[in-house]
Amino acid sequence: GKMAQDMTEKELLKMELDQLKKEVKNERQMVSKTGKELKEYIESMAGDDPLLKGVPEDKNPFKEKGGCTIS
Repeated sequence: GKMAQDMTEKELLKMELDQLKKEVKNERQMVSKTGKELKEYIESMAGDDPLLKGVPEDKNPFKEKGGCTIS
C-alpha cells in the first residue's frame, strides 16, 4: 500500500471511513464494569507475574552467558 503522505485527501478519508465502519461493529461495554473485571483479573494473576516477582536466574533465557574483557 501507499504511505499516508502519498495519498490524496479522498483516499485518506476513504481509509478513515473503512476503519470507522469496522470499529462501529465492536461490542461496547461500560468502563465501570470492565475496569473492575480487569482489576480483579490482574490481582488474581499477580502471583505468577514475572514483572512483579522477577525471574529466577536459572530460568532466565536472557541471562548473560559470560563476561566480556577488553584488552
